[in-house]
Formats: sequence, structure tokens, C-alpha cells
Amino acid sequence: MDPEVVSNFLSEQRENAPEDLQQSFLTIEDYWDRKLWHQLTDVLVEFFNTPASASQRLPLYQRFILSFSEKINQLRFVSLGLLAATQCSDDQERLSFLTELATKVNKPASQDAYVYALVVASDVKLRLQDLAGARRDLDTAESILDSFDSVETEVHATFYRTNASYYQAKAEFGSYYKSALLYLACIDLKSLTLEDAQSRAYDLSIAALVSDSIYNFGELLLHPILDSLNTPEHSWLRDLLFAFNRGDLNAYNVLENNISKAPLLDEHKTFLWQKISLSALTEAVFRRPPHDRAMTFQTISQETKVQPHEIEILIMKALSLGLLKGSIDQVAEIARINWVQPKVLDMKQIDNMRIRLKDWDSSVNQLGNWIEGVGKDVWAA
Repeated sequence: MDPEVVSNFLSEQRENAPEDLQQSFLTIEDYWDRKLWHQLTDVLVEFFNTPASASQRLPLYQRFILSFSEKINQLRFVSLGLLAATQCSDDQERLSFLTELATKVNKPASQDAYVYALVVASDVKLRLQDLAGARRDLDTAESILDSFDSVETEVHATFYRTNASYYQAKAEFGSYYKSALLYLACIDLKSLTLEDAQSRAYDLSIAALVSDSIYNFGELLLHPILDSLNTPEHSWLRDLLFAFNRGDLNAYNVLENNISKAPLLDEHKTFLWQKISLSALTEAVFRRPPHDRAMTFQTISQETKVQPHEIEILIMKALSLGLLKGSIDQVAEIARINWVQPKVLDMKQIDNMRIRLKDWDSSVNQLGNWIEGVGKDVWAA
């Protein structure tokens, strides 16, 4: 580009800029004139991230940055393009802008930048209700990401966030839960506003409860984002998650009236009862010592509040989901369980384990004393 044209354009933009940003244009022109591309990129990113620069992002991108886009880091070029795209008049214009940006960086040496632009374009497609188009872009991005040894965290975070939005739109709760947690693992939680943190914690909690593939909430229960639900408005949902984790039917009955506050939970109310019953079953097995896990159907019925004629189906469901391992004696109506799926324990469950360990220690001491008494001089002290 003709240096005089650039100088005139930047002078024009400087005059139109707020007073506190005018110095930035002198720095931009100086770095461009000296071909200091790295420093120029830094000052442009800083400028574009300033809210007051909003109206000047598109002109700067289209009439200035595109002229030297090949000379700067392509991932940062995409970042500048994404900030400029926020000033497009609507999502349709924004999609055209981002599609062109993705095509421009779709080169062997800049596949990370291509994925970044492609994923953001798919996010716009989601807003335009083009779910099939968004899924194609996300699948393409995922296949490229899988081929990388490493990639910038920002790219992964954007992919997981958009992937989660897709699965949420499709009501695929299990997939949404996994993608949303992966997104949170890629970001600094302090970067989220309180409202955003509460929204994500709320959506994750609902997805965990209504998903037919998630029966262990350990990752979510231990995640600090759940603390954002410690408010009068949302604390019931956090308490409900912990009630499900420990199979606490009494707590569920107390919290059940809150379910109507969440339409998705209210819609899955029957399923939620089946799920808490399974959790109560696994908790009943867990509380028992390994040598005492042959349980009659009647005992299971008392522990889970499930009707006796439905116990066999409940146990078979638990076995098929991998929550338990064991066998069923249909004639004697006894379930023999030899394994229960591990899960995160709350303080009450840990205390129960402490009591069991004390009992085990006492049993070992009694056995040692008995062996010593029976063996007498045969056993060496």
C-alpha cells in the first residue's frame, strides 16, 4: 500500500478517535513505517480491545490490516478480525465476514488460525439456527485439533464453548456436560462475570441431572464454579446435586418442590425419581462392608423406597449402566453385589467410611488375638 495513502488514512482515523486513543495512531503509523510487525500487532490488539475503538475496528481492518496480514502472526490476525466482526450490522453480515476470514487463513502453516475462525463462524451459524452447518464446521475443526500436538488454549476454549452450545441446542445433555466442563478447564474462572458463572453452573447442573448417561457428578461437585450457586435463588439446585450424589431420598423429598422452577427438571420428573432411586441403591451397597453385600429384594426396597415388584428391574438397570457389578438370584430374591462404581464423597459419607475402617481394624485385631490364642507356642511372637 502507498505510504502516503496509509498516512492519510491513519491521520483521518486519529482525528475521529477519542482524545485518549489518538496517541495510538501515531504509534501504529510509526511501527508500520518501520515494518515492526510484531510490535504493530501488539498495539493493534491493545487498541481493538479498548471499548472506545469499536467504531474504528472495521475500517482499520479492511483498509489497513488486510494490506499486511501475511506478515503478522495468523492467529493474532484472526483475533483482530474477530474483534472487527463484532461491529458487523447483523449475524448474516458477520457470517460472511468470518467465512472470508477463515478462507484467507486456511493454509498448511496456519491451521490453528483457520480452526479459530471456523469455530467462531460456526457459533454464528448456531445463532442463525443452521445447526447442520455448525456441526460440519465443528467436526472439521475437531479433526484438525486432534492432529495437533499443542495449540493455544484460546482456540481450544472457543471450540469447547461452541461445541457445548451446539449440544445444548440439540438437547444432548451428556455431550453438553462434557464439552462445558472442558471449556471451563481451558479458561480462568475469574474472567467470567458472576452472572455468566451462575448461568454456566446452572446449565451444567440441569444437564447432569437430566442426562441419561451421567450418574457420577464428581467433576462438577468438586468444581469451584458450583460455588456461584450459593445464593438464595439457586442454592436448592446445588443441594439437589449433592442429594443425588449421596442417594439421599429424604433430602430429595424436601427439595422436590423446587423442581418446578426449572422447566427441564419438571419435564423429566419421572426420570429424576428413577435416577435418585439408582443412586440410593448404589449408596446402600457402598455403606455395606464387602463381605455383606448380598441384599434381599425386601432390604433394597426399604433402602430405595421402590416397590418390591420393581426391584429386579432397578438392579438390572444399575448393572447395565455399570453402576454395580454382581448377580441376581431371582428365586431367592437376592442380589449379590461385588463392586460399586467409585464416586465423590461428602463429609457424611467420609465419616461412614471412617467408621467402617475402625470396624475393619477391630476385626483384624480380634482375628490376630484369636490366632495367637489358638496357635499358642506354634506362632512366633
